Formats: sequence, structure tokens, C-alpha cells
Amino acid sequence: MKTNFEHHQAAHCENGVTSNLFQFYGLNLSEPMVFGIGGGIFFMHLPFIKVNNAPGTTFRPMPGTIFKRNASYFGIKYKRLTFNSPEKAQKKLDEMLEQGKPVGLQVGVFHLPYFPVEYRFHFNAHNIVVFGKEGNTYLISDPVMETTTTITEEELARVRFAKGAFAPKGQMYYPEYIPHISDDKIRGGIKKGIKHSAFFMNAPGPIIGVNGIRYISKKVRGYKEKLGDRKAGLYLGQLVRMQEEIGTGGGGFRYLHAAFLEEAYGYIPNEDLLRLSEQFTKSGDLWRQFASQAAAIYRGRITTQEAFDQAADILLEVAEIEKQAFRKSAKLKF
Repeated sequence: MKTNFEHHQAAHCENGVTSNLFQFYGLNLSEPMVFGIGGGIFFMHLPFIKVNNAPGTTFRPMPGTIFKRNASYFGIKYKRLTFNSPEKAQKKLDEMLEQGKPVGLQVGVFHLPYFPVEYRFHFNAHNIVVFGKEGNTYLISDPVMETTTTITEEELARVRFAKGAFAPKGQMYYPEYIPHISDDKIRGGIKKGIKHSAFFMNAPGPIIGVNGIRYISKKVRGYKEKLGDRKAGLYLGQLVRMQEEIGTGGGGFRYLHAAFLEEAYGYIPNEDLLRLSEQFTKSGDLWRQFASQAAAIYRGRITTQEAFDQAADILLEVAEIEKQAFRKSAKLKF
């Protein structure tokens, strides 16, 4: 069983799966367009939720949100199923493949056999496409990988039913029907995505959006004195891991949003979109600069208060750039 599925590498799993599935079913939307229309850019610091014994931080909306927002906006009918046993989950998957239909799956990454060991964390919101089966081996398109790969029935069952937060429960999803999508409809999706992201990133709460970035900056500045070097380093290491490694976006999502705005200019020739794209590229560069500084502290190369202050200052600069960018986004005239 093998479908005529084309693998495209992507920067992020859910964006890539959404774009690749849509393209298979006839809707040609790039990863940046899927991301932007789905309002993928986000930030929230969660001091009351611990991940690996450190406060949680997310740079993305809830898993599945980007796919759902795109499907809802474009009038795409889709199925999203969970299962109470690996046997039922495998049976349904095999039925779909026999019909020549690739499907998206939510899985845990800790036991993914093709992932490098250093990237195997207890994170259950990774997304892949299964597009075929040969014997007891499934053909896998993981959009964060350069090429397709394979996984056995037993290995796939294990990651589909991983335990813990966001347990996937065998979750499977796929489009059932995609209507004809006009350029006007795409233009409307672009406008909606830009306004949606601006609304959430400009939210008044203390831990969400731009305010959340300022909040974590203040926390980082006080980590050394409050927590001591070891625990402060662990907290920063976890923040970098959430930013760059566990699939929550971080600096990479700022680059994706910048690419979305640049591509949007092809549909809506407003020069402000290009200027905003430049601002988000700069924000992405600063997020990466913060990650380098925080990683150096985590590894013990620099542990002075000045080092923590420099990391906090980078975040303040990020917050100011994104405040201005999202305020301009909210006021865009199309």
C-alpha cells in the first residue's frame, strides 16, 4: 500500500503536515501561508506549569490549532479521530492507506526510532504523515526530516499511544473534502491570520503575547539571585529547549511569520507587509541571540549576573520590536 504522496521538508511539524496534506488533496499552500493564515505566531509563559521541573513556555497555540483554523476558514471537511486501543488505531490507519489516502498522526517523540537521541524528549505533540505500508513497516513523511523514513507497526503503536501531557491517544486526522479555493479567498485568509495573531500578541494579560515576553525577561534577570547558578541554568536550558528544540517554534516561528508576510505581498501589494516582514526577521535574529546567550549560561561558560542581565535585555528588545510590529499589524488597511 503506497499513496502518491510528495514529501516536502518543513521548519515545523504541524505546519509541514498541514501543507503537505493540503497539497496532496489539491490545495497548494506553502508552509508559511498555512502558518500565517492559521495564526501560528504566539507566546505564553506558564510559571504555574512545570515541564522537566522548570516553568513551561510555549511559542505556539495549542497542538492542532493551525490545522483546524485553516480547515475552518477554507471550508475544508476533515476527520480527527482518537482510539482506545492500538489495535483499533492500526486497523483504521490500514483502511485509509488501502484507500490511497495519507493521514496525519499526532505522536510522542521520545521513542521515535529515527530521531537523534539528543532530540528525544517527552513531548507528545509531534505530527507526521503516514503515506504507505510495506509488510509490517509504515512509510513516514516527517516534515522536519529531509527525506521520508519508515517505522514498524510496533514502533508506531508505541509513539501513537505515548503517555503523559498531550497524550495522543492514537490521534489521526485527514481532509475529507477541499473545495475550490480562489485567490480572493486566500487574500481573506491572509487578512484574518494577520489580525488574529495581532489580537493575541497584543493581549492585556501579564503572561501572554508581548507582555509575556517582558514578564519572562524580568524573571530571567532575577534567576541567579533567586534560584542559584545550577537551578537558574536549568530554567534557562528548558526555555531554550522549548524555544528551539521541542517543536514550539521560538525564533523559527518569527522567520516563518516574516516569510508569510513576504508571500502575502504577492496577493496584497501593500508595502507595509514587507516592512513588517523585516521587523519579524529582526525579532527572529534576537530570539536566536537570546538562545545562544542562555545556552552559554546553562552550560556554565558564563554565570555572572551581567550575563543574566544581557539575556534579559535581549528579551526586552524582542518585546519592543514585536509590540510595534503587532500594533502596526492590527492597524493595517487592506
